[in-house]
Amino acid sequence: MRIAIVNDLKLAVEAIASCLRTNPEYEVAWIAYDGEEAVRRCRADRPDLVLMDLVMPVMDGVEAIRRIMSQSPCAIIVVTAGVTEKISKVYEAMSFGALDAVNTPSLGAGEALLAKIAVVQKLIGGPDNPPAQFVFPGAAGRAGDSPFLAAVGASTGGPQILAEILEALPLKFSASIVVIQHVDQLFAPGLASWLSEKTGKTVSLAKEGAAPLSGQILIAATNNHLVIGPERTFHYTPEPLHCPYRPSVDAFFLSLELHWPQPGAAVLLTGMGKDGAAGLLALRRKGWHTIAQDEKTSLIYSMPKAAAQLDAALEILPAPRIASALAAAFEKWARRG
Repeated sequence: MRIAIVNDLKLAVEAIASCLRTNPEYEVAWIAYDGEEAVRRCRADRPDLVLMDLVMPVMDGVEAIRRIMSQSPCAIIVVTAGVTEKISKVYEAMSFGALDAVNTPSLGAGEALLAKIAVVQKLIGGPDNPPAQFVFPGAAGRAGDSPFLAAVGASTGGPQILAEILEALPLKFSASIVVIQHVDQLFAPGLASWLSEKTGKTVSLAKEGAAPLSGQILIAATNNHLVIGPERTFHYTPEPLHCPYRPSVDAFFLSLELHWPQPGAAVLLTGMGKDGAAGLLALRRKGWHTIAQDEKTSLIYSMPKAAAQLDAALEILPAPRIASALAAAFEKWARRG
């Protein structure tokens, strides 16, 4: 796996390179000391993964990520000192396509960075992982009406598209919206706040044991998989542990196929890998209105492409048309009610 390092501090570069040298599968492709140099080097020699600092001279990491993902897209992890102190920049970076973020390691202490790289390696290389066997906990027994549910799955580049879709939904759209975004649990609360600020609508974390309610916008809150149990409430499950997508879109979609009482709408947005495609197909077969983002507006087309190849999507739409398609599906459901 060829990995590029972008950081203006030579001590940080050496700490990251030393961390990479502990795994013989990792090769340092090149080193850049500012964002502008990184953009240029990526164009000339695209690596498998870029480890990008945020604060640098000439061009910062956020702008560099934006340009790399538009010109020569590849996997990017933000590696910067004081991640929590730079949280707004981290969300900007994720909105432009960064997969994750982690603190810059010190010499001899790179376990957290290596764990992040191992996850990305599963997503971008090697044979496909075996199909995940998801566990859907909970006890049957909750009765009563359930709201129209709009389930949305997203990964690389998802935050910005999510913000655009949520902002564009009409005020009368009172469905329950549940979002599964591939993001480390450290960043989930901030992502909810960031989306609330961007859209002017309240976005909250889905809580264990709670039920989806009309008018709520909820996002998965942990690295465990969010699912719906037979009693129609949320549960978090760690299984299967080998699944590289955490939280998994397929886990949530497949739990809806099993346990949600009536068809709703499901959307699969930009992202790396194939997570969500099988679940979207299962929901389409159950009568759900299924939508995949199109290639032109996807930062990374892998997830929606996998859904399109399975014929899992009833509609394949550019991002600006997804909100109106959700509104139309909700209105159709409301008229039937």
